[in-house]
Amino acid sequence: MTEKEKMLAGLPYNSYDEELFAMVTRARDLCIKLNSLPYSDKEGREAIIRTLLGKCGKNIDICNGFCCDYGCNIEVGENFFCNYNTVILDVCKVKIGDNCFIAPQVGIYTACHPLDGRDRLLYELGKPVTIGDNCWIGGMAVINPGVTLGDMVTVGSGSVVTKSFPSNEVIAGNPAKIIRYLK
Repeated sequence: MTEKEKMLAGLPYNSYDEELFAMVTRARDLCIKLNSLPYSDKEGREAIIRTLLGKCGKNIDICNGFCCDYGCNIEVGENFFCNYNTVILDVCKVKIGDNCFIAPQVGIYTACHPLDGRDRLLYELGKPVTIGDNCWIGGMAVINPGVTLGDMVTVGSGSVVTKSFPSNEVIAGNPAKIIRYLK
């Protein structure tokens, strides 16, 4: 397997691999371009977003301050809004459904690191994140590796989501827990 294939499979991989380094460099350069364009340049911004992301639907709006590792591992559905200073570490797939809103300073992380410091020097790994349709992620929330959120999930501001949750729930806290069921 290539290091990229290992990475996407959630296996230990060498993040210093030439192919991965080229992909990271491309994504970071595109993020810089996106974040330097005026918000009024809708066509220019959309062109960069569609080049950066692996897949995206119609009506995509990403505010300045957006950062990601690869971009090509991020899939977003229709009517996606991403507010200021969002970070998506997409060493594995990040799938976000239709009609989702992300508030400012949200972190969505697929990247994991070994607990043993000696191993951290040797390899990285990741776990995918999936967010269903009609979800809202509140400001400064963190979605950790391996999390799946069902449809119609609202994540309260400042929450740290460490496990998966089914549909129709409001979750909040550190670690996040169910605080309300939706009908």
